[in-house]
Amino acid sequence: MGKNVYSSETKWAVMKGKMRGKLTTKEILEKYGNKNKTQIETWMKWY
Repeated sequence: MGKNVYSSETKWAVMKGKMRGKLTTKEILEKYGNKNKTQIETWMKWY
C-alpha cells in the first residue's frame, strides 16, 4: 500500500474537531481514513 498524504486543510479539520471535543479519535479514524491514532497524536504535536 502507498502512503496517504493529507492536505493541511484536512489536518486542521481533524485538530479543530479533536480540540473542541466534537470528534473522538475513533470517529476521526473512520471519517478521514487515518491509519492509526499515532498519526493524530503526531499532528497534535505539530499544531
